[in-house]
Order: sequence, then C-alpha cells, then structure tokens
Amino acid sequence: MKNLSAIRQWAALALVAVLALITTGQLVLQAQNLGAAPQTNVAVQGQTGAQPEGAFLNLVNWIGNVIAPVGAALAIAGGLVSYIAGRGVMRYVVTALGCLAVSGVTRLLEFWIQQGGGGVS
Repeated sequence: MKNLSAIRQWAALALVAVLALITTGQLVLQAQNLGAAPQTNVAVQGQTGAQPEGAFLNLVNWIGNVIAPVGAALAIAGGLVSYIAGRGVMRYVVTALGCLAVSGVTRLLEFWIQQGGGGVS
C-alpha cells in the first residue's frame, strides 16, 4: 500500500509540474505577440527582432526533421527488442509509422509556409 501511495504522489507532482509548464508557456507566448500583421526588425520587450519572426517555422522544422524521425527510430529499436524477446511488435510498427507520418506532415507544412511567402500566383 505504501508503494501505491508514493506512485500517486509522484503522479500528482508530475501533473502539477506539467500544468505549471503549460501555464507559463502560455504567458510567454502571449508576451511575444506582435499583433495581426507580421513585424520585421521590431523587438518585443526583452527580445531581439530576430527571435519571434521564424518561431513557427523553426518549431515545424524541429519536429519534422529531428523529433519525429528519432521517435520512429526508437520505436523500431523497441520493436526489435520486443521481437527478440518473443512479444508482439505491432504497436511499435504503428508508432514508427505514426512518427514518420508526423514527420511527413510537418515537412508538408514547412513547404506550404515557404511557398506561401511569395503570395498567390
């Protein structure tokens, strides 16, 4: 019983930490709002003008080019370990395919963002 209580305490602490991180992140994102029109060479208070402008594209690049492929590779490695141990591997295969799909969609978003900068032709 003591062990279950300790697990619940850690889970509650982790939940509070995640909620605090989400709340803090929301405040930081609102603080960097430049308005409806894109601003160039205009600094948000406490920031340089270069930081807020490409943030969305950088996030899409990071997820599509780094996080999702690494997640797919880890899922494949987990599937190999599971296969060697004689357990099912389908969940790992589906996870790897899902990570690669996320990577493909974010690369598509990156392409659309780059093409959208020139306007409609």
